[in-house]
Amino acid sequence: MSKFVKQLVTNDISKRLNGVQYLMLVGLTGLGANQTKNLRAALAGKGINLMVIKNSLAKRATEGTPLAPAFQNMTGSYALCWGAGDIVTLAKELVKLSKDKTMQGLEIRGAVLDGEALNSAAAVDVSKWPTREEQIAILLGQIIGVGAKLSGQFIAFGGKVASQISKIAEKGE
Repeated sequence: MSKFVKQLVTNDISKRLNGVQYLMLVGLTGLGANQTKNLRAALAGKGINLMVIKNSLAKRATEGTPLAPAFQNMTGSYALCWGAGDIVTLAKELVKLSKDKTMQGLEIRGAVLDGEALNSAAAVDVSKWPTREEQIAILLGQIIGVGAKLSGQFIAFGGKVASQISKIAEKGE
């Protein structure tokens, strides 16, 4: 490939990855054409992008970005996956697909999160974290729980006062 063509491809990859803060590296070794097509369709349905890329071009395209650490010690063939709202959702979907018997050959080989490269074990561990929506639900539950407890205490106190007033009123008759 000529230098001009490499530069065009590098620029295209840089544009595609512009603004991406996290991604996962997966191996597709052993997947046939039909399996790869099905994998791409399944990922596209979840809003996940999949791109098979040459290692040297990936290094050049991500220089100076938070994604660069993922490609420093990269060997072998990889595909890049990003999207799905957050890295936890992405990791959960990829782990689920890698356990599918029809997708044997799909393996998670690493990730990059907040400018830090993760090995394959750490990337799989990310799938065990709560998703953004689950974290928001936990936080709202904690906030609402305090308010509910406080309002319950006010209602209980108000009920006691009302009960005592009604007893005094009954005695005064």
